[in-house]
Formats: sequence, structure tokens, C-alpha cells
Amino acid sequence: VQLQASGGGLAQAGGSLRLSCAASGRTISNYAMGWFRQAPGKEREFVAGITWSGASTYYADSVKGRFTTSRDNAKNTVTLQMNSLKPEDTAVYYCAAEGRRWRSTVVAGSASRYDYWGQGTLVTVSS
Repeated sequence: VQLQASGGGLAQAGGSLRLSCAASGRTISNYAMGWFRQAPGKEREFVAGITWSGASTYYADSVKGRFTTSRDNAKNTVTLQMNSLKPEDTAVYYCAAEGRRWRSTVVAGSASRYDYWGQGTLVTVSS
């Protein structure tokens, strides 16, 4: 599976950005997807996740109410809508796909559970 993330860029505080993640090489429709981010000097952290069907989503407390993830299994894509952006949201954002738990009804918050990773897209939020 190859994952290609896009949509990053520069936004002002309070603004919005929409990240997309397109999968190729294998369908991701039967596996949970996650979004992680890594700020300079910090560890990679879980941001959001969505089950294979899209029925359940999970968010880190820091983004809850501001970010929304969704997926289109027909198009093999996942998106992360980021609203009310804050300077502390500045980071490289990664999409990731699980590859071992077929149609799991839960989403893992640990990066070690994900088997496939996109290359990352930089989000910079200015104050």
C-alpha cells in the first residue's frame, strides 16, 4: 500500500485546512485509518482515526471539536478537515493505515499498530 498525503500548507490561526490521503496498490477499505502529527522536537502523536466503515471516529483531546476525519472507500481516500487552527497545530501530518486487523471496530492510538504510512505533509499555523 502506498499512501499519499496532500493539502498541507500555511494557515492563519482560526483558519482551516483540509488534508487528503489517497491509497494505491491495495484497497484500504477494510482497515482502520489514522492521522498522526509530529512537531519539531516532539514525538509523533495520534490526532484522529476512523474505522473501516467510517461508522466510528476518534480524536485526540487537543483537536476534538475542531478536526473531523472521514473516508470514501469507493475512492480509497481519507480526509482530515481541520478548523479553528491554532499555532500549536503546526506539525508534519501523516496518514497511516492498519493492515492486520480486518474490519476492526476500534481504532488504535498507537503508531506501532499501523503498517503503512504516507510521506507526511507540513501544516504551519501562524498566529
